[in-house]
Amino acid sequence: MKKIIVFGSFDPLHDGHRSYFRQAKSLGDFLTVVVARDENIARIKNHKSRIKENNRLQAVQAEKIVDKAILGDKNGEYLVLERENPDIIAVGYDQVVPKDLKNMVKKYKVITLKPYKPEIFKSSKLG
Repeated sequence: MKKIIVFGSFDPLHDGHRSYFRQAKSLGDFLTVVVARDENIARIKNHKSRIKENNRLQAVQAEKIVDKAILGDKNGEYLVLERENPDIIAVGYDQVVPKDLKNMVKKYKVITLKPYKPEIFKSSKLG
């Protein structure tokens, strides 16, 4: 079984994210979605999340294509990779693997997915 993992804020969840899930799932058999913690959104994006992490997690869990949805770690947010041991990390067209994590993700295949109507479905534009 080929396992795929994706990461995101999903704040709010929209059709661009659903396309992201479909594209990721097409790469394998089991899709795990890691939902960013509120405190990590504040730290990385320099703003508070609009929707609380548990509500964002529930929205992602409700998507039928998602096999497993989990909250990211509060510290070392990519430690989940060791626990989930995916075959592929799928990243969105606008996601960049931070420099300090590039060595950690070398053992995984990283695939960048295509945008879906980014002029409409981008969380920063929907806020």
